[in-house]
Amino acid sequence: MIDRDRFRLRRLATDELTLAEVDALRRLLTMAFGDDEDDRFSDEDWQHAIGGTHFLLDIGGVIVTHASVVEREIHIDGQPLRTGYVEAVATSPERTGAGFGSIVMGEVAAFIRERFELGMLGTGRHHFYERLGWIVWAGPAFVRTAGGLRRSPDEEGDLLVLVTPTTPAFDDHAPISCEWRPGDSW
Repeated sequence: MIDRDRFRLRRLATDELTLAEVDALRRLLTMAFGDDEDDRFSDEDWQHAIGGTHFLLDIGGVIVTHASVVEREIHIDGQPLRTGYVEAVATSPERTGAGFGSIVMGEVAAFIRERFELGMLGTGRHHFYERLGWIVWAGPAFVRTAGGLRRSPDEEGDLLVLVTPTTPAFDDHAPISCEWRPGDSW
């Protein structure tokens, strides 16, 4: 059981973060994602995580868990949806398994449900998110580029969506697409 008096959960826009908080977040994300070249948290990953809303859980002034939500336009079967896209979810390695990620993602889900037509994220950790109400997208994935749609099969099976009160009916086997961006488009 988590003692909620031991931690503080904050919601901040990127421009409200102090330089010290940005430095702490970058260290947290670097530690949490590790050194493996494929998993490492890059400068492009950080660029994807800023410009939206950050959820910070700290204990004694030390940030132990983070997630951010940025607005993106995701298309399902060609229909654009205003989407809260989750980025940079991490818990300090020595604090994993304590429930802090679940607390933060509960707040993230509530935020998305209040403000967006859809929630979305990309991950290989399905079980963690599915138990929090996220659904694995079963259809093909594409990236919208200047030259048209480009299939992104490496992402298929690792894209999850969160239904909100304003999500229109959809077929989770339909094509889904995001706009191109530097680094990982998804």
